[in-house]
Amino acid sequence: MSMMLENKTRLLLVLSQDVLDQARVIAGKATTALKLPVSLQIVLRALIWVGLKRESHPALLVNIESQARAVRQQRSGARRVGGGGPPPSGNLQELSGKRATSKR
Repeated sequence: MSMMLENKTRLLLVLSQDVLDQARVIAGKATTALKLPVSLQIVLRALIWVGLKRESHPALLVNIESQARAVRQQRSGARRVGGGGPPPSGNLQELSGKRATSKR
């Protein structure tokens, strides 16, 4: 598996503690077996790469569906609790409630 890392992008990935712990265990086992330092980032990159190669695997689609439904449920619950309106855009006028005026 030769992955090209010249064309790389940064990504924020939110994972459960259990998934992170499992990936750390894999990193530890790989470090021992290969007698090379294997980071958590290397393990996650390899897992994503292998998962992408198995895109037609039924378990992958089931997992994707489960996660998508969980996100939808969380978002709909947050809308009910938070009032349902969209978050402010961060525009200073909207946040201060005043219109910007220029001095002449």
